Amino acid sequence: MKIYTGFGDQGKTALFGGETVRKNHLRVEMYGTLDELNSLIGLLRNKNKDASVEKILKNVQNELFTYGSEIATPDVMKRENFTEQISDHHISALENAIDRFSEELPSLKNFILPGGSEAASYAHLARTVCRRAERMLISLADQIEIRGQLIIYLNRLSDLFFVIARIENLKSGVEDTIWEGIRK
Repeated sequence: MKIYTGFGDQGKTALFGGETVRKNHLRVEMYGTLDELNSLIGLLRNKNKDASVEKILKNVQNELFTYGSEIATPDVMKRENFTEQISDHHISALENAIDRFSEELPSLKNFILPGGSEAASYAHLARTVCRRAERMLISLADQIEIRGQLIIYLNRLSDLFFVIARIENLKSGVEDTIWEGIRK
């Protein structure tokens, strides 16, 4: 099977269900950003050395693929028939991971700057791409109906990446960089 079809050469793509839209359609931008985030998580997984972080990241990658398919499907009836969807269960799993990892960390008394170890830097970058996806989703929700779980999931996921960045620094023996404000 050829990987290229030529269909997209005119700047168009097909959504799941057959509807054709321009490649800059907000729905396409949204699932493209989820794909970007998923690829970034792959980089983070390559640098991560912690088994518990690895497990959650692998789960998140699978969940994001499922999430993207829902965004790529404009037909409500088709979406409702999906056997897999992001649910309260997935949100709870993110919250549980955040709580577990947070127990290992020193309490946060200041804002921190992105950076530290290489893995932590990738986690911070994943957090910012996730926040961008969340903003896009809110814009898309202004146009179409979006399930509330999808919004909550991305919000919790970005929080998870923040905590993972701190865990990666802790496990690497690298201190988080405290924001000191503008020096005079």
